[in-house]
Amino acid sequence: MTGIQYLTDEKGRKVAVQIDLTKHRELWEDLQDVLVSRSRRHEKRIALDKVKAGLIKSGKLPRE
Repeated sequence: MTGIQYLTDEKGRKVAVQIDLTKHRELWEDLQDVLVSRSRRHEKRIALDKVKAGLIKSGKLPRE
């Protein structure tokens, strides 16, 4: 795959990757989304109804 280079250790195992963002921006964005999602998996959840109510109250979402 062009635009992707791997850094290997002394045993030939891939330990890092360099991605050309001009060619693979979407791939990086997907990877970033996964990392953010994993980092937040233990955060307290908020019900969708409460989020919507807060957005409506603040004027960021129109009333239905």
